[in-house]
Order: sequence, then structure tokens, then C-alpha cells
Amino acid sequence: MAFIFVRRPPGLSFGRPAPGGNLFSLLGRTEALKCFLITVERFFQNDNSGTGHSSFYHRINADNEFLKKLFIRWSLPAVGIILFMLAAFSCQSHHETKALIKFWAMGAEGEHVQKLMPEFEQRHPEIRVKVQMLPWVAAHEKLLTAYAGRSLPDMCQLGNTWIPEFSLLNALENLDPWLAKSAAVKKESYFDGIWETNRIDSLLYGIPWYVDTRVLFYRKDVLAQAGFPEGPKTWEEWMIAAKRIKQQMGRRKGYPFFLPTNEYMPPIVLGMQAGSSFLRDGNRYGDFRGKEFAQAFKFYIDFFANQLAPVGITEITNLYQGFAEGYINMYISGPWNIGEFKRRLPKNMQDKWMTAPLPSPDPARFPGASLAGGSSLVMFKTSKHKAAVWKLIEFLSEPGQQIRFYQITGDLPARKEAWQDSSLQDVYVRAFFEQLNHVQPTPPVPEWEQIALKIQQYAEAAARQTMSVEQALAALDKEVDLILEKRRWMLARR
Repeated sequence: MAFIFVRRPPGLSFGRPAPGGNLFSLLGRTEALKCFLITVERFFQNDNSGTGHSSFYHRINADNEFLKKLFIRWSLPAVGIILFMLAAFSCQSHHETKALIKFWAMGAEGEHVQKLMPEFEQRHPEIRVKVQMLPWVAAHEKLLTAYAGRSLPDMCQLGNTWIPEFSLLNALENLDPWLAKSAAVKKESYFDGIWETNRIDSLLYGIPWYVDTRVLFYRKDVLAQAGFPEGPKTWEEWMIAAKRIKQQMGRRKGYPFFLPTNEYMPPIVLGMQAGSSFLRDGNRYGDFRGKEFAQAFKFYIDFFANQLAPVGITEITNLYQGFAEGYINMYISGPWNIGEFKRRLPKNMQDKWMTAPLPSPDPARFPGASLAGGSSLVMFKTSKHKAAVWKLIEFLSEPGQQIRFYQITGDLPARKEAWQDSSLQDVYVRAFFEQLNHVQPTPPVPEWEQIALKIQQYAEAAARQTMSVEQALAALDKEVDLILEKRRWMLARR
């Protein structure tokens, strides 16, 4: 007696039918029943009994020996199950024919982007999306491990500073050909500085998904007393405002400015504003002793030298309480702190704080530059569903989806059109839109995050006066040159 082995198709269960149901009710539509009957008929027609009947109903009546084998040796329920499994195997689940996109996203974005997927799948029934959320602290290692193991997903959310590294690994798809054919994604719809973070050696490797930058948070009432109700617009005004606030404090303990020495962002932003490129000779060597960065670094250290900012972070145990009490009055930060300030400052302080674009060393160039941050959507070269991936990138790039994502997460939209929505007209958000038109990318080298940590390390040493400005910059250049040694070796062999 021949035995028939069949594989249970994905998504089908052969357990107890739902109350009031039967085997065919599991299929949920009459087309499945037709398929079942056709499969059963073909099963009997393919039997080697040689009767030649065209109808399987007649075959059953004619071939008593077959019936005896089938129904005596196997129970009737078993036959029903096997025939059903044959039918299901013949009529593969429609999910089997769909393109499955594996999409890795980080942190809260990975959790919340899943809320947008039902609409995308409804628009594109031929595509299924599987979102995997990665914690930020493990994401970089996970991606490198997947690259080494040839198990990268189809697409990913990638921090802007990671794009140079993965482009160097030749892991990312060049998106220029896809962009050229797209009616939904256009370069003109994005902030120039943000867009440029995705270009490496003139090739486009990512489409901005959400954006991030830094602006000035300040006590509006305190700055008004100092003569700058809308915040300082130049470096000179910045220093004047800080010194006036210090005078107004008298013997009361506090600081005009909070510049955390465990953050590398402030000296980098000031360096950008001064026109520093940070690296020289094709990004082969550090350029921190160069005129531009040295000017910015000295301006930064002057806030500590004049006791206008606390050295270290131990004096500020609670940023929001410090702001409410006037212990600190200016702070450079990102869009996430809008919600925090609204939640954590007392009601009587809600009209006493504001945001403003960053000052500039040149009065003719306000606002000053700030960091081009955020995350982009990338496609990996190994994807077997590139057309489907591009459809998802286009979907997530639509202004409507960007607005919805902002409303869910608070992440600022990358598309300029989305900023016309009423939900982005918050008085505190305006400064970010203005600042985003004046952002710059950091040097497109994979080693940048290591370099940024070294900047922070030597900035803190100079702030604590354990090193002079000149000593700190010389040591910084030396360490950065060591970090870039492998880069120089690779470029020399091109």
C-alpha cells in the first residue's frame, strides 16, 4: 500500500474546527472547495487501477478493491484529513506568492513603524512586511554580524553616521537609479544638509526618513532681562548675554549656560559654524589645530574659563528643575526635549522658556550651522525583493505617512511638505524647521564616531584646565591621525 506524505502549508491548521464549522469552512471561500474537488478527482484519476473512468465518482463505485484498501485500512477521518491536505498543498496559500520584506528598525521607531504597515500591505497585497525591532545599543553589532553571516535584511533604518561604514563594506544598494524613476521621492523635497549625509563619493545610499538637529533652549524671561528676548544671534551676543546673566545672579549660585562636558556635540557644532572641515587631505588626517576649529574651541572653553558654564555634569542633577529654578538658563538640545520641557517644567514656567536657532560667528549668516542628524532608509544589495523594498521606501517617504509618524513618535519629518501640517506649527518646533535649513553633515568616514568621542575627551580636559587649548588640540590631532591610519593605508592602495 502506498503512503502519501504532504507538508502542512503555512498558516493552515488541522486541529479542531471552529464551533459550527467544518473542514471547508477553514478555507473560507468557494474557490477553495472547487480546488479541493478538482484535486480529489485528479488523485483518483492518477491511480493505477486502469478502469479508465473520467469521473472519480464512477471510479469509486467501480474500483471496490481500491475502496477496500482506502476505507478499511485507514479510518474515514484520516482519509478526509489527507485529502484536505492534498487540496491545501495543491492550492498553496496566497502568502506563499507574496514578496516578504525583512525590515530592521531601531528603538521606538522599530516598535511604532509597524502601525503603518497595514495600510501599506492593503495598498500592495503582493507584498508582506516583517518588521524586526532592534535596540539601539545592540543594533550596530547586530548589523555587522548579519553582514559577516550574509544574513542582512532587505532594508533597514540606518543612522546617518553609519552610512559611510556600510557603504565602505559595499553592503548598500545605490539608490540613484531608483530615484531617477520615482515620482514620489525627489531631492528637492528634503533639507540639503540632511540629503547630503546619504551621499558618499557622489552616490546616494539612503533616503532620509526622519531628521534631527540641535537648537538653543533658553529661559525667555531671563534672556529678556539680559537684552535678548529672542535669544542671541551671534557669538558676541551669546557671550554678552551669558556675562549679563551672571551679573544678575549676584551671589546666587547658578550658571547662564549648561554645556555638558560628556557631550561631543557642542564643540562640533561650533566648529561647523566657524567653517572647520575637521579633517584634511581627503579626510586622511585631523585638522583640529587649523584656524577655524581652534577659534571655535577657544570660544567654547571661554564659557568654562569665565565660570559661565559648570565644569562636568555633577552639579546638574536635574536639568528641568535647574531650568525652572534659574540655576541654568541656556542649553543646546534636540527635538525630544520639547515634550520633556512641557511635561517636566511646572505650569507657572510654561510661558518662560523658548527655542531658537543657534547663533553664528558671522552676523550676516544667522542662523549658525548645526548637525544634520536623524535616520535614513537603506536597501541592502543582497535583497531579492528590491522593487518591493523601493515601494516601501516611497510609502514611508510620503508626506502623509511622515506626518502620521511624527504624531506617533515625535520624530521630525524629513519631507519639507510635511511641515505645512498644523501639528507641526507648535511655537517650539519652528526653530527646528529654521535650523534644519542650516545643517551640515559630519565628515563621511566610518571612523567619525570614534573621532567624535576623542573631541569630547579633549574638550573636557581643556574645560577642566588639565590641558591648555593648544595642548588639547595637538593631542587630538595626534590621536585622530592614528584612528585614520587604516584609512590612509586603504586609500593608498586604490
